[in-house]
Amino acid sequence: MNEIILSNICPPLLSECGLLAAAEPFYHMDRTAGFNVLIYVTDGTIYVTEDGTDYAVGEGEMLFLKSGIRHCGRREIKKGTRWYYIHFCNSGGEPDCMDESCAARMFKKSAVLPKKLSGLKNSRIERMIERYTDYYYSNNPMKLWDINIRLFELLAQIAVFNNSEEPRLSDKICAYLAANYVKPFSVSDLEKEFYLSYKYMAAVFKREKNMTMQQYHTSVRMNNARRLLCSTFMSVSEVASAVGYTDALYFSRVFRTSEGMCPSAYRKTAVERI
Repeated sequence: MNEIILSNICPPLLSECGLLAAAEPFYHMDRTAGFNVLIYVTDGTIYVTEDGTDYAVGEGEMLFLKSGIRHCGRREIKKGTRWYYIHFCNSGGEPDCMDESCAARMFKKSAVLPKKLSGLKNSRIERMIERYTDYYYSNNPMKLWDINIRLFELLAQIAVFNNSEEPRLSDKICAYLAANYVKPFSVSDLEKEFYLSYKYMAAVFKREKNMTMQQYHTSVRMNNARRLLCSTFMSVSEVASAVGYTDALYFSRVFRTSEGMCPSAYRKTAVERI
């Protein structure tokens, strides 16, 4: 409910951040802010209501409040409560030049920030928030250039921290094949690596990735072949060997099937993409 989306193409923009301590008891203000709010409590409890939902944010807990949604205080916050806050805005949309093919090349990705997160006391996230706030108040001249980059890094780590689910089997297989793409595709190696039958892994992979494991293995090889053709002076035979093919002619046939042209023609067209 009222979750905030983090995009790697449209990073957030910082408005303000800091560390506050309550010298007297008080109620959270009633407002509809034009920015998102991150609250991280180090001592005591913050009570805040967003869109009719009551939240109690205790020590080592974090809460996100969404821009444009009314929030207020219904319970008194005690004296001595301490918390960090970060106000940030969405950057306002993707660049005008960002078409679908460009977005694909940029590995377009988004994540949902957790509404509330617990168990952060003495964690990496807590240390990052402390360092980020200290940096905001520093006199470092680079702050004007990288404060929003650091904010994106912080929020990305929070999004990852919240994803405690075990990676899917297909993702583990992808990671293994990507790390071993130079080696020939081997059914026995996969079974030894995952202690599962190949038939079972093939069915799961096909269902979750909509391709076979062999197709994924080949796609990793072709991705690296394209990179080498565009960024090195290696011959086609050398590129073939570098991505795991002992037969350059066979490599060329596979490359043509994948890219619609032979490796040498692909290399010639590289300058057209500058």
